[in-house]
Amino acid sequence: MDVQLITLPKFEDVTGNVAVIEKDCIPFDIKRVFYLYDITGTSKRGRHAHKQLIQFLIPISGSFDVIVKDGSNEQLYTLTEPNVGLLVKEGIWNELLNFSPGAVCMVIASDVYNEDDYIRDYSDYLAYVNKM
Repeated sequence: MDVQLITLPKFEDVTGNVAVIEKDCIPFDIKRVFYLYDITGTSKRGRHAHKQLIQFLIPISGSFDVIVKDGSNEQLYTLTEPNVGLLVKEGIWNELLNFSPGAVCMVIASDVYNEDDYIRDYSDYLAYVNKM
């Protein structure tokens, strides 16, 4: 499955830590950054795939689970560290759930928002991956 955990460089200090995202940390040029917050623990986010967009999901605060599917396989990732993110490449279905109280998910994307790039229905997604 085309997903990968990536550990970002972290600089530790007695006053706190700094995680860095620079040119070579993730394998695409950053075109968009957004974040999800104030999500109740029972809510699900994501629930879609992208035809071309690549995303990097980071738990800036708290934790959450990410279920990824490629049409045949399914895997669960629990993101808990603010310097470890999940790279989700194009064509992978993703669902975010089990947000801890106060969790913040930052998403770094390879392109700007384009509704035509989304596949929002899972049966449409399965038809899409079966054509590939």
